[in-house]
Parts: sequence; C-alpha cells; structure tokens
Amino acid sequence: MALYAAAAAVLAGVESRQGSLKGLVYASSFQNVKQLYALVCETQRYSAVLDAVITSAGLLRAEKKLRPHLAKVLVYELLLGRGFKGRGGRWKALLDRHQARLKAELARLKVHRGVSRNEDLLEVGSKPGPASQVPRFVRVNTLKTCSEDAIDYFKRQGFSYQGRASSLEDLGALKGKCFLLDSLLPELLVFPAQTDLHEHPLYQAGHLILQDKASCLPAMLLAPPPGSHVIDACAAPGNKTSHLAALLKNQGKIFAFDLDAKRLASMATLLTRAGVSCCELAEQDFLAVSPSDERYRQVQYILLDPSCSGSGMLTRQLEEPGAGVPSKERLRALAAFQQRVLSHALTFPALQRLVYSTCSLCQEENEDVVQAALQQSSGAFRLAPALPSWPHRGISTFPDAGHCLRASPETTLTGGFFIAVFERVEVPSSVPWAEASAPDLRPSRAPKRKKRRQKAAAAPSTGPDT
Repeated sequence: MALYAAAAAVLAGVESRQGSLKGLVYASSFQNVKQLYALVCETQRYSAVLDAVITSAGLLRAEKKLRPHLAKVLVYELLLGRGFKGRGGRWKALLDRHQARLKAELARLKVHRGVSRNEDLLEVGSKPGPASQVPRFVRVNTLKTCSEDAIDYFKRQGFSYQGRASSLEDLGALKGKCFLLDSLLPELLVFPAQTDLHEHPLYQAGHLILQDKASCLPAMLLAPPPGSHVIDACAAPGNKTSHLAALLKNQGKIFAFDLDAKRLASMATLLTRAGVSCCELAEQDFLAVSPSDERYRQVQYILLDPSCSGSGMLTRQLEEPGAGVPSKERLRALAAFQQRVLSHALTFPALQRLVYSTCSLCQEENEDVVQAALQQSSGAFRLAPALPSWPHRGISTFPDAGHCLRASPETTLTGGFFIAVFERVEVPSSVPWAEASAPDLRPSRAPKRKKRRQKAAAAPSTGPDT
C-alpha cells in the first residue's frame, strides 16, 4: 500500500538526515499527510522495540527482498497499530506468514523486561507524557454542516454523547466511544486521546477538521465578521484559514500567503475539501507584500502565525527524540524574523485587529517579540485581553502578561501555544470602523435537536472534495 511505502521512505530520509520528519512528510507525494505523519511518528517512537522483535523473529533473513524501514512500518501496524483491516495487499499476506512468530517475540520481550503493556517497553524519554493525554479535538466545519448534525451522526454510529464539558477533568476522563462538546467553542467536539478519525467519512468529506483546541483560538479571537477582508500571513497548512472562512461564512476575502509551494498545494486541497471559496492563495513572502497595495486597503484583520521553533508541538519529541529548548542561536534568528513580520503586519493602514500566535513555549518567540512590536508601534496598538477566564497566562516578566494567553498539555490539555491580540488604539479617519469592540466569546448553549435536521452530516458526499 502507498501509505506504508511512503512511511518507509520518510523513515529512511530521517535516518540519513535528508530533512526533518515533518518536512519529509510534506515533501512526499502521499495525499493524507496527517495519516502519514501519525504512522511515521509512532513507528519511530517504537523503533528500538520493533528492531528487537524483527531481529528475534528473523524476519529480514526469511524475507530477503523486504527492506528494513518498510519491515519496521509493517510490523508496527501489525503488532502495535490498527492492524491491516482489509488493506495492505501483498504486504499483509507477507506479514501473515510471520504473524505468530512476531507476536511471540513481542510477548517474550515483555516477559524478559517484566512489563505487561506495550508502552512500558519504551525507553525513558520515549514514553508518553502529558501530551499523550490530550484529547482528540475535532472542529465541525460550519461551511458544510453544523454541530447538531455532526453529534447526531456520531450517536447513530454508537458513540455516547456526554453533553457540554464543564471542566478540564471532564475532558481528561473521556474513554471509549464517548465524546463531549467543548465548553468554549460551540463547534468543537472532544473525543478520548488517540481517537483516530482520519478515515471517518465526515472527515474525508470535509465536514470535520482535526484541529487542536489551542490552534482554534487564533481565528476565534480574531473574530472577523462576514464580509471582512482578512490576511492570513503564514497560512499553510490551512486549518486556521479554513476556520477563518467558516467565521466569515465564505463572505468577504482571505488573502493567504506562504512561501512553501508543496505546503501551499496541500493547503489548496484542504480548503477545497472544506468548501472554502473566499480565499486567495499566494506563494509569496508576506514581508514582500506592500501595505500600500490597493488590494489590501480594506484589510482590517490579520492572523499571524509565523514559523517558530515548534517547542510546544505535541509530537516534537517524536520528530527530534531528546530535543529540548532550541539553541540560543536558532531562537535569536527566529525571534528576529518574527519581530520583523509582526511589525510589518502592524503597518497595514486599515488594520484594526491582529492575532499573533505561535506553537512555541519560548519567551524569546512570544512575550519578547510582542513587547518589541508594541514599542515599535509607538502607541498605535495595544494588547486586548485574550479570554480573561483562560487559566494559563503569559510569563509575568512581561508587563502585559495578563493580556496574553498560553496553552500546554499540563495546564489546558491542549498543545503548547501562545497568543496575543493586538488592537488599534485610534481609528484612522479615512477608514470606516467595523467591529471595533472585542467579540463576545461567552460560551453558547449546547445545540438542541432541531425538528428538521439538515442532511449534510447524515449523508456526506466524498466525491469532489479531494
């Protein structure tokens, strides 16, 4: 199967230092990058265990044409993953011949190490920490369906709907085929950690977006009203862009920029599947975009999620085993870029509101960048309070830390994230004021059953949205 061949190629590339795991995944020709990314990460996490089992079982001696990286991927899927479940073709048939021996060697390895669970075979540092307890967040794409219909669809599939969550404990306690509605975002469903929905028909049809809760906050806090003109300055891979389009109800305009052609192509596929029609993609460096360009004279909202160290990403330890805080040199280079792009964004003449976000935990990329940009703006912008009820704020060494928002697996059961919301202090006389006040972000009521439900979620189309 193409998935397993692609995963083996990525593993080989990582081992030979051809690039980062994520970079190689995006550079592959495999269409479902998230599925490929998840498979490679888990195979790499169990790499030492798989090597031991493959060697003990003599798999490569018996199957001389089977390459080591492909063998590792296939054995992971057989013993530790989802199994082949009717797919895998000739690889499944090959592994079936050795299945009994491979399972016996895995069991023998557990006995030898005195453990009973697969996870207990992992070395210290490879075992899942708080990140493994982060629930699976699923954003309902309101361009194609609604939360009520998505909930009903899952209930018909045998899932137990537990209503709206009231606390973090509710999210952490999810198990089995149970799910909740998030307490903050009315379009966000919450499933137990490790729930895999990549092959679910609603996801494949673009009715659902698999997106971490923290990653949903930037678009929600920007809150552009329908009809607005918005810039997504560093847009790929596109989840936040599709969220912006949903908030706009496809009414208005999104100018989305990114320099990586392959990531932009994947993003175009994602937006098409999600039914986004208000977005204009450009393979361009945002720093080269002129604020005086007539095309952007109505842009009042900018979402800026620039390249960063990724130190808050849930899978970072899988990409770079043992990786800790990025080097000072790399942080300085990243922070310098982030400050340039943020200061550039703040020069757009009609801008009223900007959300700056990163998936980094480092002060140099977050509070320090924001503070420098505020000083450079000479009082034209200030920080708006970002969800005052959110439990995790900015680092207190920054004077406006209370206005900033941080997220982490330990404190909010999400990925690591930082967000600051800039708003213009004075409205330019030449620009009409629109949506000047901060959006009302109070949780809405859980959806009730309508007398006549829409049909979209009940019978999704998987035809053209690819």
